Amino acid sequence: MTEKAASLVTQAKQWASRYGEFSNGTEGAVLTVPLRVGAAWASHDADTLAELYTEDGSELIGDIQLRGREEIRAYLAEAFAGSYRGSRLVDEPVDIKLLTADVAVAVTEGGIVRAGEEAPAPENSFRATWVVVRRDGDWRLFSHQTSPLKG
Repeated sequence: MTEKAASLVTQAKQWASRYGEFSNGTEGAVLTVPLRVGAAWASHDADTLAELYTEDGSELIGDIQLRGREEIRAYLAEAFAGSYRGSRLVDEPVDIKLLTADVAVAVTEGGIVRAGEEAPAPENSFRATWVVVRRDGDWRLFSHQTSPLKG
């Protein structure tokens, strides 16, 4: 794990207590993935964020399907310089299911908080599905998809 990734893990462990019943054991380890994603997003660091995915990972943003770390990195680098400039992610866990010892699905609810906002606007609020896998002892993001919340 790189020094930058290790720093993000340390931050994630500090934040994990906000995840209540999911903050310990394997479930807590799985939730470090959304926490590390949020930390990399807050730093607008597309390289670090892309490294949290498996090499063959995927991201569905709206109608845009990104495949592989390089597509994810390129998209986010452009977005952080443009439409996502100054934004941050917020999310709270809804559910976690361990499918095997090395595969989990987490569901969170939150959204993108744009610069100057305190919370996600309704059009930026979503429920997210995270497929997380353990590879070489580290939990990584295999697939992430968001669905808009209406209401």
